[in-house]
Amino acid sequence: MLLAEDDRAIRHALERALTLEGYEVTAVADGVEALAQAHTNPPDVLVLDVMMPGIDGLQVCRVLRAEGDRTPILMLTALVETADRIAGLDAGADDYVVKPFDVEEVFARLRALLRRTSPAPVAPAGPPEGPAREAAQTGSRQLEAAGLRMDLQARRAWRGRRELELTRTEFELLELLVRNAGIVLDHSTIYDRIWGYDFGPGSKNLAVYVGYLRRKLDEPGAPQLIHTVRGVGYVLRED
Repeated sequence: MLLAEDDRAIRHALERALTLEGYEVTAVADGVEALAQAHTNPPDVLVLDVMMPGIDGLQVCRVLRAEGDRTPILMLTALVETADRIAGLDAGADDYVVKPFDVEEVFARLRALLRRTSPAPVAPAGPPEGPAREAAQTGSRQLEAAGLRMDLQARRAWRGRRELELTRTEFELLELLVRNAGIVLDHSTIYDRIWGYDFGPGSKNLAVYVGYLRRKLDEPGAPQLIHTVRGVGYVLRED
């Protein structure tokens, strides 16, 4: 793991906590060092502070993504506005934690990121069962519903003929909704399936990702696909 944080106290405390949790941590103080380490010693996951002197966390993220590096990235930020969080997602980050944070939340988010990037066993071909029957499968690694098509192996998605540029977390969220097309998924279920941890009713994490995914899905004159069921959760349907 590569940790980049310019605040010495936070960097040392987080490095100790992550090491005790069993991670092998390389800790650096700025974006320049982070890029150098990422290029010479590619990590399994990166934890980047957004606001660092010189090259900040967003710039590090953009550079790595432009190079085709898909290593999962968790951003640490003191910025709480939705626009600031969206900027991190737009830069290619997979998730974020807002300062001050509980270290257990950092652990949970890292576990979820690493779990989603681990090789998954190939499921046997066959018709979907349970809620997944609502989404027509065109192959063992493809899904279709509500005018959307997803290639799970290639991690690509389309609405009609338009390919969607999705981050890892956005792809996972869309896959969950497509698999359960027409079924209302509550907040707790989505948090558990995507992040492996329910961050509670005060968390805005899911709303931010849904909003950003909607921006990429929606088209002028076309029906909205992701619908909010107030007080419950979200559902994918074309109406």
